[in-house]
Amino acid sequence: MTLMQKFLSATAAVAMTAGAALAEPALIFDLGGKFDKSFNEMAFTGAQRWADETGGTFREIELQSEAQREQALRRFAEAGSNPIIMAGFAFASALEGVAKDYPDTKFAIIDMVVDAPNVRSVVFNEHEGSYLVGMMAAQASKSGTVGFIGGMDIPLIRKFACGYVQGVKAVNADATVIQNMTGTTPAAWNDPVKGSELTKAQIAQGADIVYAAAGGTGVGILQTAADEGILSIGVDSNQNYMHPGKVLTSMMKRVDNAVYDAMAAGADLETGFNVMGLANGGVGYAMDDNNASLVSADMQAAVDAAAAKIGTGELVVHDYMSDNACPVE
Repeated sequence: MTLMQKFLSATAAVAMTAGAALAEPALIFDLGGKFDKSFNEMAFTGAQRWADETGGTFREIELQSEAQREQALRRFAEAGSNPIIMAGFAFASALEGVAKDYPDTKFAIIDMVVDAPNVRSVVFNEHEGSYLVGMMAAQASKSGTVGFIGGMDIPLIRKFACGYVQGVKAVNADATVIQNMTGTTPAAWNDPVKGSELTKAQIAQGADIVYAAAGGTGVGILQTAADEGILSIGVDSNQNYMHPGKVLTSMMKRVDNAVYDAMAAGADLETGFNVMGLANGGVGYAMDDNNASLVSADMQAAVDAAAAKIGTGELVVHDYMSDNACPVE
């Protein structure tokens, strides 16, 4: 039986039992899988937290191809799931059509805006969190050269990079920031071998810290950085534990909170535009026993002071998405 046949059989079974749990929420993971140790896993963490706290259950599926996006949305809508949550910007075009066909179903999409009355669009101020880890990278760097490796080359990832560069330059205006993207297709999110190659190339150019904003590809980046004796910075989830004492910090993108909140709201989900940033706990940086020895009190104080100013609006980090340009490079 093919993966598609299994998917069709599973969703058909869900449809037959829909009457028993009409408003059971559903979560659709993006390519890379729910255990990518990054973006998708944060989505799963939020859903599981909701289930653990409420005793509720949710439906889920891990996509195997782009073609499954619209099909998954329609199957869950037909099965009565409400709300239906999508982890990733790439669902936007499919959702635009599906949302119109199921006006009584609530949808939540993460990392993209879809203008429909029954859709919650959740976006994050990734540039703010990236600014903070950029500051930390500049303070920890001994060579004055740090790196950034993104996943798929899209404006969203450029947004991470631009915030990071601004943070680095705020600490050391003369610092060099090497930037690479893994690719231009969705495969860039799950290519740890390419991530490893790019990390080695940046090390050869003098980078002693590298920030990975590349989904599952980041596993290869963090592993290679640890093997080669430099520090890395994780993304989305707290990845400090993956290489204790070798991951400087992780830029936390609280996708888990976005998913948890949507499931908690259920069919009463408030739709519209929803922004999660430093001011409301949507982004931040990770501190724990795994990186405590790497971050001095002075480093943390400087970063926390900047975070406070960003939270109040006193310090504004430029958003690449506003004009597809970065004021510093």
